[in-house]
Amino acid sequence: MKEKYDFHEIELKRQKYWAERGLNRTETDTSQEKFYCLEMFPYPSGKIHMGHVRNYAIGDVIARYKKMRGLNVLHPMGWDAFGLPAENAAIKHGVHPAQWTHENIDFMRKQLDRMGLSYAWDREVTTCNPEYYRWNQWFFLKLLERGLAYRKSSFVNWCPSCATVLANEQVPDGKCWRCDSVVIQKELEQWFFKITHYAEELLQDCDKLAGWPERVVLMQKHWIGKSEGVEVDFPIEGLDEKLRIFTTRPDTLFGVTFMCIAPGHTMAERLVEDKGKLDIIKEKYGKVEEKAGLFTGHYAINPLTNRKIPIYAANFVLMEYGTGAIMSVPAHDQRDFDFAKEYNLPIKVVIVPEKSAEEQKGESTEEKDFRTSEPPRAFEDEGTLINSGRFSGLRSSEAKQEIGKYVEEKGLGKRTVNYKLRDWGISRQRYWGTPIPIIYCERCGVVPVPEKDLPVILPVDVKFTGKGGSPLLESDAFLNVKCPKCSGKARRETDTMDTFVDSSWYFVRYCSKKDENPMDKGNIDYWMPVDQYIGGIEHAVLHLLYSRFFTRVLKDLGVLEYGEPFKNLLTQGMVTKETLKCPEHGWLFPEEARNEKCTLCGRPVELGRVEKMSKSKRNVIDPDVLINKYGADTMRLFSLFAAPPERDLEWSDKGVEGAYRFLNRVWGIIYKNSDKLRVARSELKDDNFGDSSLVTRHSLLLLRKTHQTIRKVTDDIEKDYHLNTAIAALMELVNDISSFNPEAEEDWPALHFAIKNTLMMLAPFAPHIAEELWGAIGEKDSIFEHPWPAWNETLAKEEELELVVQVNGKLRARIVVPAGLSDGEAQQRSLDDAKVKEIINGKQIRKVVVVKGRLVNIVTSNQ
Repeated sequence: MKEKYDFHEIELKRQKYWAERGLNRTETDTSQEKFYCLEMFPYPSGKIHMGHVRNYAIGDVIARYKKMRGLNVLHPMGWDAFGLPAENAAIKHGVHPAQWTHENIDFMRKQLDRMGLSYAWDREVTTCNPEYYRWNQWFFLKLLERGLAYRKSSFVNWCPSCATVLANEQVPDGKCWRCDSVVIQKELEQWFFKITHYAEELLQDCDKLAGWPERVVLMQKHWIGKSEGVEVDFPIEGLDEKLRIFTTRPDTLFGVTFMCIAPGHTMAERLVEDKGKLDIIKEKYGKVEEKAGLFTGHYAINPLTNRKIPIYAANFVLMEYGTGAIMSVPAHDQRDFDFAKEYNLPIKVVIVPEKSAEEQKGESTEEKDFRTSEPPRAFEDEGTLINSGRFSGLRSSEAKQEIGKYVEEKGLGKRTVNYKLRDWGISRQRYWGTPIPIIYCERCGVVPVPEKDLPVILPVDVKFTGKGGSPLLESDAFLNVKCPKCSGKARRETDTMDTFVDSSWYFVRYCSKKDENPMDKGNIDYWMPVDQYIGGIEHAVLHLLYSRFFTRVLKDLGVLEYGEPFKNLLTQGMVTKETLKCPEHGWLFPEEARNEKCTLCGRPVELGRVEKMSKSKRNVIDPDVLINKYGADTMRLFSLFAAPPERDLEWSDKGVEGAYRFLNRVWGIIYKNSDKLRVARSELKDDNFGDSSLVTRHSLLLLRKTHQTIRKVTDDIEKDYHLNTAIAALMELVNDISSFNPEAEEDWPALHFAIKNTLMMLAPFAPHIAEELWGAIGEKDSIFEHPWPAWNETLAKEEELELVVQVNGKLRARIVVPAGLSDGEAQQRSLDDAKVKEIINGKQIRKVVVVKGRLVNIVTSNQ
C-alpha cells in the first residue's frame, strides 16, 4: 500500500476492475426482489456539468446501497439524443447531426465512467438510433389504430428562430423554452396525441403518487385542470346557428354583456366579412398580455335574459379549451372587464359580496352601465346574486346548482366537465427527430406506414440552412414513395415527432437488453415500475405527464400491468454559485478572477448573487478540472455532503477541499495500521462482537460508536435519502477511529471491525477509495459483493445506570439514564420525573446536589 492517496491511479484501476468482474450487469431474476433506480437521461450536448454530477451521484449511492442490501438492482443510462442543438451545430459547423451527437455521446460516456458510476451499459439507450425510434413509430401506429393519434388544422406555437412548432408546455411566458425567442401563432396541419382521453385517470391517479414530492403532484393536477361547469347554447341573431360556451360560473350568466370567439373558430370565418382584419387578430392569438378584438357584425341572444349581445373575435380565447367560445361577464372577470373598457361595452353587476346583499334590497335591478364613469374593478369572488331574475338573493354556491338545473330543464345546455389539459401536438418541422410514419396518397388519402416497414429511417442527404420548413422536403429519396395500399405515387410526412416522445417510454426500453424485444412483457412486468426516479423539478409537467400518458397506453395494449411509471420521485436541487462580472469583459469564469480582480484587465470584479450554474453567466465549475485536481470520489462526496438532495447546493471551494482532506485522512489511518489490521482480520472470530465481555472497555466504546453509526447511516439513507447527514455520521466515526489507540493486542480486532464497516458504509459515496482500502485491510473480493453491515442493537445502545433521586434527603424516585450524563442533564432529568414534580409541587428549589453517576438530591424551601 502506498503512503500517498493517488486518486488518479486508484480510480482508473478500480473502474477497470469493476468492468472486468461485470459488477454492473443485471439479469432479470424473478427469484430476487428487484430495485429499479433511474436518473433522467441527459441530452448529449458535449460535456456533463455539475448538475449532472449531483444527479448521477445521488442515483449511484442509492443503486450501490440497494445492491449491498441484497436487491437485484437495475441502474441504466442512455441518451436523449434527438433535438434542435444537433441541427444548430450542423448549420454552424458543417457537421452532420448524427456525427455531432455520437461524438458527444462518446465523450460524455467517458466522463460518466470517470465518475465511477455503476451503470448497466449493456442496456444503453440512444434515442436517435433506428432500433430505438422504430418503437416511437410503433407507438404512433398503435395510437392511430385506437383513435388516439389524429391530424387537424390548428393554430400552433411557432418559434420563428427555431422554425418549429412548440407544445404549450414549451412556451413559458410566451417564449421558446430553448432559445427564449418570442413565440407567435401560426395555422398548420398538425399531428396530435389524444392525451385528454386519459385526463380524468391522470388526475385521479395523482392521489396514488405517495412517493412523489407534494408540489410536483400539485403541478400535475393544476396542469390537468379539471373544471366542472355548464355548457350553454347562445343563438345567433338572424342565423339558424348557435354558439356553445362552457362556464364554471353559471351564477354569472345574467351578467353576460358580450361574447368572444377564438379567431380560428369556424364561426369567426363565417361571421367576419373583413378577413384581413380577422388575420390581424389571428396573428395576435394567444398573446394574453394584449387584449385584441374585432366585432363580427353579429349578435347572440342570451338565453336566460333574451337580450341581444355583440359577438367579438378575440385573441385571448383559446380553441383548445372548452368550445373556443366564451361568454363575457365584465363585472365579474377582470380580463373581460379590461376588454369591455377597451371596446366601450356595457358592464352589468349580478353578484355582490354577501355583506352588501341587504344594502342592495330596494335598488333598481336595471343594468348598471359604467361606460360613462370610472368603474370599480371586477368582483370575481362568490357572493349573493342580484339582477338575476328568479335567482336573485341566492348565494353563488346555491345559484350554480339551481341555474345548472334550469339550463338543463329548459334545453338550453347541460352540466359537464372540462379540462385545461389539451391534446399533445407532436409535429415538428425539423430534421433531427423521429419521422412520423405516415404517407399521403392522392387516391387513398392518409395512409399509415405498415408495421413491417418500420423503421422509417432518416435520410443522410439533407441540407441545413436554419431557415424555412423541414429539410426533409429537399430529399427526393425520402419524400417520394409508393402508396402501401395502391402502389401509386405518394409522399411521406416530412414533420418529425416532438423529442418528448423519445423520453416518454425510454424507462421501459431499459427493462430488456439491447438484443431483446423492447416490449417483452416478462422483463417489463419484473422491472416496472421504476422504484426510484431522480431528476430536476423543471420536468414536473412536461416529461412526467407524457410518461404517465404513455404507460397508460402500454397498459391498455397489454404490455404492462402497472399504470404509473415511477413509484418514487426525487427532485434534486440545483447547483449554485456566485457570479463574477468585470466592467469591461462582462461575466467571468471563476478562473478569470483572482484576488477580486479580472485576470484579463486587472479591473475590480463585481461579486454577484448566488445563482444556478449556467454557461451564460459563466458561474460554472468544469467537472473534468475537479476530477483531475481532487479525484472523482472527492467530487462525489462534496456534491452529496454539501446539502440534502432536494435542496439547492451552494458551491464551496473550501467544501471540496474539506471532502478531499477527509478521504486523505481515511487513507492515512489505514496506511499507518495496514499490517496489524491484516493480522487482526485473520484473528477476528465474531464480526458483531455479540459478547461484549470478550472485549476491553476501551474497544467497547469504539464498537458501540460503530454500531450506532451503522444504524444512523442506514436510517438516513432509507428515510428520504438524507445522504448529507449519513456522511456527517461517517466523519464522526472516523474521528473516533483516528483517536483510538489500541492499548492491547485484543483491541486490534475491534479497530479492524470499525474500519471495515466504515469502508462498507463509505463505499456507495466514494466507491474507488473504499474498494482500494478494502483489500488493504485484508478483505477479499469486491466490497460491493459483500452485504451491507448490520448493527447489533444491544451494542448500539448507550450504557445505562440507575440514578437515585432524593427530595430533601428522602428517596423519591429511581431513573435510568445513559452513562456519562453531565451533571446538568442529570439534574434536568430528575426534575422532569413525574413523581418528583408531584412532590415539589411549586415549592422553591434552594439547591440541587449531584453525586455523579449515583445520586441527585433536590433541596426545597418549606420542607
